[in-house]
Amino acid sequence: MPAPPTEQDILAALNRVNAMLTEGNAPPIVTSRVVRIARVINDTLPRLRNLGLGSMEGYSVVATATTYLPEAVGGYLRLPREWADTRPIDGYKTSLMVLIEQLELLASTMDKILDAANRADAQALLAHGMFLEAKFGHSAGGGPDLQLGSPT
Repeated sequence: MPAPPTEQDILAALNRVNAMLTEGNAPPIVTSRVVRIARVINDTLPRLRNLGLGSMEGYSVVATATTYLPEAVGGYLRLPREWADTRPIDGYKTSLMVLIEQLELLASTMDKILDAANRADAQALLAHGMFLEAKFGHSAGGGPDLQLGSPT
């Protein structure tokens, strides 16, 4: 079984998608969405430890960067641009519209995963606050009753 992708592998996959966009002369509406997804993935990578590398969320981040995003963008870019942007393929939707929907779904999913990773740190902060409250409590002024200054 191959080793799971490293952070460097994931970043390299995102760089390949970026190169595909440039080489394929992707429209700005596509590029901006892909850049947003890549930014959220970059922000999430250091936090994957909070989610558990073997978690469903961790898998989704890796798969989005290495498979889902490249396949969606690649499928669109292989089509002739005029045809992809004007010819309906799904009811009234063009290939461009279908791709945008896919990118929006990936973006919202990556946002939710980043939120989940950040919530783990936020929960740790709350737990620490409860510990401090139990340990030190509040004085009438809202903080511990400490006398600071030099002794007389």
